Amino acid sequence: MKKHNKMNRIKEVLFTASLLFFAIAGISYSIYASNHKKDLTFSPSHHGDDVESIRVALLLDTSGSMSGLIEQAKSQLWNILNELNDYEIHGETPRILISLYEYGSQKHGSYSGYIRQLLPFTTDMDLVSDKLFQLRTGGSKEYCGQVLYKSLNDLRWGKNTDDLKLVYIAGNESINQGPQSFSAACRSARKMDVTVNTIFCGDQYDGIQMGWKQGAELGKGEYMFINHNHETVYYESPYDDEIQSLNMRLNSTYIPMGAKGKVAYENQTRQDQNAGSYSRANYANRTSYKISKNYKNESWDLVDAYEADSAVVKEKASLPEEYQTLSDEEIEEKIQAKRAERESIKDQIRELKKKREDHVAKQKVEAEATPTDLQSSIIKSVENVAKDSKYKKKQ
Repeated sequence: MKKHNKMNRIKEVLFTASLLFFAIAGISYSIYASNHKKDLTFSPSHHGDDVESIRVALLLDTSGSMSGLIEQAKSQLWNILNELNDYEIHGETPRILISLYEYGSQKHGSYSGYIRQLLPFTTDMDLVSDKLFQLRTGGSKEYCGQVLYKSLNDLRWGKNTDDLKLVYIAGNESINQGPQSFSAACRSARKMDVTVNTIFCGDQYDGIQMGWKQGAELGKGEYMFINHNHETVYYESPYDDEIQSLNMRLNSTYIPMGAKGKVAYENQTRQDQNAGSYSRANYANRTSYKISKNYKNESWDLVDAYEADSAVVKEKASLPEEYQTLSDEEIEEKIQAKRAERESIKDQIRELKKKREDHVAKQKVEAEATPTDLQSSIIKSVENVAKDSKYKKKQ
């Protein structure tokens, strides 16, 4: 009897401890959710389906022989984005969303299929650039079917039928490696209205033999082959130095909010430097994107955040320290001043951008044939997809 009573007391103690554990866990989660609610709201990965978008998932092979491909992705990003920015639908510039995956990297292990999502769909192109510059190559097995499946299942492709939904998978081994069928993945993509484009890094006929052309046909996309070791050609102009100077002034109009804002603000400058490490022309390409409608930073910049929701001025704790003691009216006055300064600088850059484009156009006429690289392949394929859609090049 005593043994039985002792067992009952032990059960009561364990039951009470369990209730206490779950109660504390619930309270902790509530506090966490409350503290992180604002971050979730401003996350660049959370987007509605009401705005027409060009959604691009880049699936890059980072096995040992793909250093050239990664270099092209880093050095050609801003030119690719500017080309996408040159489209319109219903008279409006569509939103651009980029997602990044790497596959074929040994460091991610067989349990993941040697695959890692670097970014879900995001409008934060500074973050996209940052992730590209962090990439390192390392040999492993390239499971194309598996990474395609993962991108289709993981990403929020949206339900807007006017969206352009594009996958670009680049690599140099057989497209049919791995436990999941690339053909079956393409059938899933078609059901989702996602176009799958394949980019073989190497000889055209080797790519055909390894299934890359067939993969593109099944994905209703285009088969492209590139020289992934080709160095990017840049076209400089007499206007590049002034554009660089104006870009530095443009950065000074951003007002970072909180710790996250400081990190993002520093990353903005770092990606300027990364772009400029290739050439002045590449720096100018990045600056061209920064003056576009798609370069918005409401997750960390007070000026853009205020434009999205003026109530942000009431969230004093998230504002820079020197703003926290000001009245709402004083804060709004400072924001409006920074916005006016920003727009003035952008107008000056736009004038130089037009002159630069005219100058570069003449250089391209005199240049050799367009190289078969990552940017030319993506730009060409988007042009072809757009022909069968409501998207048109801006006049």
